[in-house]
Amino acid sequence: MFLKRLLYYLNPVTLFKKPDPNLSLRFMHGINRISVFLFLICLGVMIVRACTR
Repeated sequence: MFLKRLLYYLNPVTLFKKPDPNLSLRFMHGINRISVFLFLICLGVMIVRACTR
């Protein structure tokens, strides 16, 4: 269930859905998406660096 929610949240199609009327909530969700993407990229880099040593 958690993985399903995460994949829905990271899906680029859902990024362009009808915007929320609350602007601050929209910005909060955008920042959360950016932080999740950066976390996954950093996790991938750490795994690659650990495997190449």
